[in-house]
Amino acid sequence: MKLIEPIVQRAAEYAALRRDLHAHPELCFEERRTAARVAERLRQCGIEVHEGLGRTGVVGVVRGRDGGACGRMVGLRADMDALPMTELNTFAHASRHPGRMHACGHDGHTAMLLAAAEHLARTRDFDGTVVLIFQPAEEGGGGAREMIADGLFERWPVQAVFGMHNWPGLPVGHWAVSPGPVMASSNEFHVTLRGKGGHAALPHLAHDPVPAACQLVQAWQTILTRNLKPVEPGVLSVTMIRAGEATNVIPDHVELQGTVRTFSVEALDLIEARMRDIAHGVAAAYGLQADFALRRNYPPTVNHAAPAAFVAEVMRALAGPDAVHPQEPTMGAEDFAYMLQTKPGAYFFIGNGDGAHRAEHGPGHDAGPCTLHNPRYDFNDALIPLGATLWVELARAWLARAD
Repeated sequence: MKLIEPIVQRAAEYAALRRDLHAHPELCFEERRTAARVAERLRQCGIEVHEGLGRTGVVGVVRGRDGGACGRMVGLRADMDALPMTELNTFAHASRHPGRMHACGHDGHTAMLLAAAEHLARTRDFDGTVVLIFQPAEEGGGGAREMIADGLFERWPVQAVFGMHNWPGLPVGHWAVSPGPVMASSNEFHVTLRGKGGHAALPHLAHDPVPAACQLVQAWQTILTRNLKPVEPGVLSVTMIRAGEATNVIPDHVELQGTVRTFSVEALDLIEARMRDIAHGVAAAYGLQADFALRRNYPPTVNHAAPAAFVAEVMRALAGPDAVHPQEPTMGAEDFAYMLQTKPGAYFFIGNGDGAHRAEHGPGHDAGPCTLHNPRYDFNDALIPLGATLWVELARAWLARAD
């Protein structure tokens, strides 16, 4: 692995910064302390700083030896927010705020990009401009969308934008990137079946919505098996059913909620239309009324072919061909999708290991897996010099391209 030695020499400093961020997690659009720390660190390196984009986002601008005169510009993005969950670890850098936790590694993503930013600012051994995007509210708030709406790419018209996420289970020192869809769209539905309540001993006098709800859950699954192309991925999950207040009362309504995930807008269009038709049809068959709503949250994350291939080249030069893998698509969602809808680019994974690093972080890790969105998760600090080196080499290589 060809790491940048000055970054390696300061790895402990970056790890301490990461652990400070981990101990003080902030939820979407509340990342004031985190944003202030990022801005302060950038300014210490002589980097031009812009705060408040997308409410709590931070942008750093590093111009190369030509002062950016060539006009070439590349964007590198890290997310900053935490999750609304309580951490079970008890090590020294565990969250100090119950109900808030860095369980997805955004603390590490921020530290990696800051480490890269400092090296780029110290060397400036490139022509063009590197735009460092520290984004708020990835976890459900659509911070990428808000930064774009706030003029991100009008103010800094990058030719490409890149994002990186740690990936538990992929070995440390390994990477994954692929063209095409790599993460799914995320969408929420809310359906209410309205009938007529009554005494549980007199069901013939009621219009019971509970059997209809049970029928609806099963009927919706036929959309995936009989309407969607067999080679087109899709997940429809009913995750919440609410009905009734007493065991001897037939409720007058049932609420069903859940998510739909696809890799294409066309598949989502089909699923939404069929869900609505089936909901109204089942309701009519049971003498009920159906209120159907589907909210489209994050679109699919679709990597552009040329930038993805370029990232793979940089990875292979850094770590060797055996350390670079095809990126297995996941049905999880990511709001970097909005940036890829606006600009060419790619979103890729850096291996976070199998969790063995937790023993090296000292006592206090709760037993259990080190997976994303898990109360026992902790980012692997060994990734910081790897990720920072990749950011630096990727920025330099992209800005040095002949085309």
